[in-house]
Amino acid sequence: MTRPALLSLDEALPQLLAHAQPLPGVQSVSTFEADGRVLAQDVTSALQVPPQDNSSMDGYAVRVADCVQAGALLRVTQRIPAGSHGTPLGAGEAARIFTGAPIPEGADAVVMQEDCEAVEPSQVKVLKRVPIGQWIRRSGEDVTRGAKVLAAGDRLTPASLGLAASIGLAQLQVAPRPRVALFSTGDELVMPGDVAPDAMPPGAIYNSNRFFLRAMLQRLGCDVTDLGIVPDQREATLQALRDAASHHDLILTSGGVSVGEEDHIKPAVQALGTLNLWQLAIKPGKPFAYGQVNRTDRASGACHFMGLPGNPVSSFVTFLLLVRPFVLALQGVRQTEIARTELTAHFDWPRADKRREFLRVRRNARGGLDLFANQSSGVLTSAVWGDGVVDNPAGQTIAPGDTVSFISFTEWLA
Repeated sequence: MTRPALLSLDEALPQLLAHAQPLPGVQSVSTFEADGRVLAQDVTSALQVPPQDNSSMDGYAVRVADCVQAGALLRVTQRIPAGSHGTPLGAGEAARIFTGAPIPEGADAVVMQEDCEAVEPSQVKVLKRVPIGQWIRRSGEDVTRGAKVLAAGDRLTPASLGLAASIGLAQLQVAPRPRVALFSTGDELVMPGDVAPDAMPPGAIYNSNRFFLRAMLQRLGCDVTDLGIVPDQREATLQALRDAASHHDLILTSGGVSVGEEDHIKPAVQALGTLNLWQLAIKPGKPFAYGQVNRTDRASGACHFMGLPGNPVSSFVTFLLLVRPFVLALQGVRQTEIARTELTAHFDWPRADKRREFLRVRRNARGGLDLFANQSSGVLTSAVWGDGVVDNPAGQTIAPGDTVSFISFTEWLA
């Protein structure tokens, strides 16, 4: 039998993302509850932030013309705490002012209290020469009226929620959460807790993939339905796919997508829709499947299907490379690429592979990268020990001191 040609990741990803049209509809959610959601509409400010010039220090608002030399003695004529407004400042006058309080008319600088000396309750000596504009936050220096502060397609972060609140938004318009059905197939799979380790039958393994796949989907903002382990039977598989397709946007499975594998997933998906089996030129993670399962109501379109390899690290890495950007694109995210950092390898990788490799590594105290000793696709320990991967091109060896491309799990899993 002729082996199918390997497809590069750079070829596969655009083909995959071409199917990821943003889900229809918009949801209005509380700004308090919007962390991690994806904006469906641009956010434009209706006001200036800050709304007026204000003090960035506790101290005294002064007129620079009165403080051209150190030691100027001024009359303290008012006190302006945050949340109140002062009166115009006259010649030779100072206003006791606190952080965030509006600058009174006539004042053009603030002297922090450490640079002042109270002479008596109504007078203050300015100990230093004062430059114009000192310690004043100008109106609109953060946000100007009419400015677009957040863009449709942005994933909301804690900082962006604060920014939205600063311009008075209690609600935000966001994309709907992708509804994802997650299930596993394979009579060898056992759920932790169902069978004790010392009672595991020969050939049985605990279903680890289901746990990290569910967690990663939830981190990406998905509503996940865990359909458990589907029996290795054709009718059971067909029924699980039909039921999942009717109420979900994506069905995700792991295992059973390698060429030549005996599994009911492939023929079941083909019977209910379409399926493309890809052999990717990446390591780990070579087998990958994308297809669509038709819904019973054909007018409602089809449900996306993705099949990941069964080996834990292959499934983990393939999810990050392919499923992650797909799920984000369903929510309208425009920028799905992850930033890479150029770092120094403190390890030797003398065996070049014909496939593009994603080597599990960890940053060390010297600012370089150490390699996990066992890079097997079944060793999930490598993904726990490591804090990222080296994206190593096909045919490339690595020697200590070489510069390599590092992708952090912290960013990838955010």
